[in-house]
Amino acid sequence: MPLPLGVDQAQILKAVQALLKHIQKQKKQTNELIEEDELIYLQVSLKKTPQHSRKDKPLRIPVPHSLYDYDGAELCLIVKDRQGEGHKAAKERVRQEKLAKVAKVIGLSKLKSKYESHEAKRNLCAQYDMFLADDRIIPLLPKLIGKKFFQKKKQPIPVDLTVKDWAGQVRKATEATYMYHTGGTSLSIRAARSSFTAKQSAENVAAVIEGALQHIPRKWSNVQSLFLRTAESAALPIYQEVPEQRMRIPMAAGEAADAPAASAIS
Repeated sequence: MPLPLGVDQAQILKAVQALLKHIQKQKKQTNELIEEDELIYLQVSLKKTPQHSRKDKPLRIPVPHSLYDYDGAELCLIVKDRQGEGHKAAKERVRQEKLAKVAKVIGLSKLKSKYESHEAKRNLCAQYDMFLADDRIIPLLPKLIGKKFFQKKKQPIPVDLTVKDWAGQVRKATEATYMYHTGGTSLSIRAARSSFTAKQSAENVAAVIEGALQHIPRKWSNVQSLFLRTAESAALPIYQEVPEQRMRIPMAAGEAADAPAASAIS
């Protein structure tokens, strides 16, 4: 699906360059010695709230540059088991297929017992970059993982563990970003990382815009505006529809520094 009038790859690239410049300026001002890799979000404002029947299954959006293909990225895999049986086999399968990024395998029974408290759930959520789960147990997970996973948009991504190629399933999951049901008119979708080049980020943002539209009823006619931002940075507009007119938002390279501070995104 093509981008709307007033939004093109060049426009997205300018916005990304301005945002990356803003991020670097903020780091210098705060004297950050550690080069922290920040997530870049696409903020989508809709005119009407989409109606979705399932909130436990994130919607997959393929991206050209993986958000999880970097040193130090760690995934947690939740598997189907019965009284512990199946958990050990899954760990051995992960070892055999050399799924290095899968740092932890948790059986459903252990998730129920070991991570029962709110504190245990919060700690688990914070410990890993991404959670995957056997798609057969996805409907059981919302009550077991707690609200923090949904607030941080880390609810487990379904993978098919009935197939032989687990590595392929993990690769497919990590080569995408995900759109989550919010129950409102604002969607926040991870699109890139501050460690990406401006070109890589712009390519991902364009892919996320086009992919998100596949899951939005009435497509472009239901989109009010598009912004780019990090969790704590300014929000940069790249598209906004006004009554009877769709307008392009001019973006100068230095505009980001003067933009208002944004509220935090989970």
